[in-house]
Amino acid sequence: MRFGVLGPLTVWTADGEPVRVVETKVRALLADLLIHAGRTVSADRLIEDLWGDRPPGNAPAALRVKASQLRGVLGDRELVAYRAPGYVLRVEPDAVDAGRFEALLANARRADDPRGRAALLREALELWRGGAYAEFADEPFAQAAVARLEERRLAAVEELAEARLELGEPALVAADLGELVAAHPLRERLRAVHVRALYLAGRQSEALAAYEDLRRRLADELGLDPGPELAALRQAILRQDPALDVAAVRPRTNLPARLSGLVGREAAVAEVRALLLANRLVTLTGPGGVGKTRLALAAASQGAGLGGAAWLVELAAVRPHAGVVEVAEAVGGVLGLRDDVPGPMVDRLAAALEGKGTLLVLDNCEHVVEQVATLTARLLRAAPELRIMATSQESLRIEGERLWSVPPLAPEAAVELFAARAGIEPDADVAEICARLDGLPLALELAATRMRALTPRQLADRLDDRFRVLASGARDAPARQQTLRAMIDWSWELLSPDERVVLRRLAVHADGCTLEAAEEVCAEPGVDVLDLLARLVDRSLVVRAGGTRFRLLESVAAYCQERLREAAEADLIALRHVRYYTALAERAEPYLRGHEQQRTLALLDAEGANLRVALETAVRLGAAGEAVRLVNAMAWYWVLRGRLGEGRRALESALAVGDAAETRVWLAGMRMLAGQPDAPDTALFEAIEDPLVRARAKWFTGFALYGYDDLSASMSLVRQALEVFRELGDTWGTAAALNVLARHAAMRGDLEALRRDGEQGLALFRKVGDRWGEMRAAENLGTLAEITGDYGQAAALRREGLRMAEELGLWSSVPDALSRLGRIALLTGDYESADDYHERARRLAAAQSNRPAEEFAELGLALVARRRGRLEEAERRLRKWLDWVRDVAGAAGAALILAELGFAAEQRGDAAAALELQSQGLAVARKIGDPRATALALEGLAGARALAGRHEEAGVLLGQAAALRSSVGAPLPAGERGDCLLYKSSSPRDPKTTRIP
Repeated sequence: MRFGVLGPLTVWTADGEPVRVVETKVRALLADLLIHAGRTVSADRLIEDLWGDRPPGNAPAALRVKASQLRGVLGDRELVAYRAPGYVLRVEPDAVDAGRFEALLANARRADDPRGRAALLREALELWRGGAYAEFADEPFAQAAVARLEERRLAAVEELAEARLELGEPALVAADLGELVAAHPLRERLRAVHVRALYLAGRQSEALAAYEDLRRRLADELGLDPGPELAALRQAILRQDPALDVAAVRPRTNLPARLSGLVGREAAVAEVRALLLANRLVTLTGPGGVGKTRLALAAASQGAGLGGAAWLVELAAVRPHAGVVEVAEAVGGVLGLRDDVPGPMVDRLAAALEGKGTLLVLDNCEHVVEQVATLTARLLRAAPELRIMATSQESLRIEGERLWSVPPLAPEAAVELFAARAGIEPDADVAEICARLDGLPLALELAATRMRALTPRQLADRLDDRFRVLASGARDAPARQQTLRAMIDWSWELLSPDERVVLRRLAVHADGCTLEAAEEVCAEPGVDVLDLLARLVDRSLVVRAGGTRFRLLESVAAYCQERLREAAEADLIALRHVRYYTALAERAEPYLRGHEQQRTLALLDAEGANLRVALETAVRLGAAGEAVRLVNAMAWYWVLRGRLGEGRRALESALAVGDAAETRVWLAGMRMLAGQPDAPDTALFEAIEDPLVRARAKWFTGFALYGYDDLSASMSLVRQALEVFRELGDTWGTAAALNVLARHAAMRGDLEALRRDGEQGLALFRKVGDRWGEMRAAENLGTLAEITGDYGQAAALRREGLRMAEELGLWSSVPDALSRLGRIALLTGDYESADDYHERARRLAAAQSNRPAEEFAELGLALVARRRGRLEEAERRLRKWLDWVRDVAGAAGAALILAELGFAAEQRGDAAAALELQSQGLAVARKIGDPRATALALEGLAGARALAGRHEEAGVLLGQAAALRSSVGAPLPAGERGDCLLYKSSSPRDPKTTRIP
């Protein structure tokens, strides 16, 4: 089967018979798969390409139908294969006319003889039957491929015209190109060959007019002048230079032909070429293995408008301490200048390049950067039409230099390169390998060679020993590029002793560091860390990240760790790292409770990896004091961020090497916050000497104990802490204690205390600028508004709480905030919104392993389900959590669940079950002493009694419930009256439901 895309989409059998593909979407699917021939296209991408923003109802099924139809048309089910996550067209490049065109074009460019070159180019161009992908040229999925093929077609026409000029056909070339020049009036290479053809055909005035037309158009439309090649051609025509009659149009070059594709660098090539058009000196910088040379060669090989000749000068072989003359000799050798002619080579080079449009690619300059800088400056001044592109790990730092830092490959491109070189399909393991290798093309290509012996998972698992694993590369590559270690050795050997000291010590950091951290951890007498760090950035060995941080690529860091061990500094520098980050955490800790809270959270977020490594190191080295100090300073941060699992593990590891009462209190509190009852021994508090630290330990324990069975223990600890906070004038502590007391007031139905403590706590939190505290205080006042039926105020306070949680990044607080908004939506009858809020909260809490928040959210879903008559769902969700609540929170957590189960039983008409459940709920509510919970249980009992026909008893119970609610100033709000009582007024066979007012 053969395919044609250079014109209308066409399919032929192996015998040359046309195959009709009639249906439009099937043709579009075939075109899309041909664009990516041999590569999998995801189903999502195909659906978007075929149907845009109006996909059919069951788009995956519709796509499967189109794929099946395409298989039927082609008559070969193996051609169109499903390969997760999409489809692939299994065709060889030469089965598609575009693939044959590309192959012929590549062969033509390798041909030395103009006659053979012309024959190959004619054969390539004869494959075109019209515009590429003609009927799909305007479709978004085809535009890039169409543009690329059309560009290649124009380049082939230009190259054929140049070959024909070499064969002595100027008149024919001039005639053939006239229409094409009119269609592409700004294309300089096309214009150059046309101007030369006109001149060689004896039409000098027309040649000059054609040049003038281009000059005027460039000036008017782009504000540019013609490139140096065209300007030189005009001058030669004016001089009637005899060389025009015999010189080849094709620029002379020694640039090597590419043997493999340049993946993920299309935009980079275009940008570098644009820089070369605008600047005479462009230096590509970047770490070893990032692909500077390949990018430079790709940009230089597409050299239209960059000069008449392009020459690669490989400087890696020049010895590091060579003089300028030796570098000049290397350049002269490439240009063919003899070295036995009198006169300095630098002067002879300048004379040879003067007046000629030439591009020099000076590759691997880092070890002779000063000598290259001196030579480059001299040559650029002497030869105005010369352009130079250098590749180096550091800049030349001369006037007129334009730097372009070559970045590692983007993740998608890195995966594509690795998969292509390894001959495998990309997956999550491949993505992990590419990330671990920092997207460095050389490292990826070295790793790809291991796929003949390892699976991607096995390779990923071995990257901790990457220098042994990546120890063999292409035999035709330079020695410095044959192994990962050799690549970094090349850069290391160019460093001064002081630069090596700073670089190897930087490796102790995880995920980068600030300048201050580098100066303290990497310090050495007589060493200016700032200056050396700047030089290492210039040498592309240290990457500046985010403007204020510095980091090493993972492979460089692994190499420097080895060098650190060789220097017998590993433990010394690791301990410095521990002490610096312990001190940083201690300095930051007070600012977690005030106006600087958000900035401090961001600081500790950024240093998270370093702080974790510091703790691991302190534990490994037995630095008990630093380990305990570090976790104590970080504990409140872990609570704020909701990282209770991380906090517990850190506290446990610190306690394994050193003991401290404060640390044990933090650990117990975090376990309780995570739903694991573990109240600390009260003797621990007395072991804490600092009265403020002791008070905060008591407050935190009381805060964490809230919601558990023994509420008195929580209240007692918080009240003790409040007394000390007030004595010491600690505003934050006072606000925090009042906040917990307000929650207790809500639990026992004391609305006056809830209002008083809640408002005072909010005011104090605002005074100190603690946004977390404001959020928690707003929760209390929102609860008060909900109890009193002021749903608008409750919703406003809870939306503000959600906004503050998201603003601070306190994602562990977001599920509760969402659930509380869901409760208000429920009470106002907006069940759709209530379901949405609660389900979002449940998913987020489950992702965080936040069991209390997950229970709160799922309880909300159960409340909505019961009110919408979905009784089985409601009971399933409620019973799922009943035992957990009893285990974790004791009686206090079970009252509402039992009441809800009782209401569900009542709605099902099961009076006995409703009576039993509501009786259990009443016992729990009376035990915890919450009047509102007791009233709800009484109302539930009233419904159960009424369902059983005991209406007088039901009425008495409702009266008792109303009296309890009135006693705390919280009559039953309108939003909760629907659960009050279902009164069955007639026989069980013919029930009629009414409400008791």
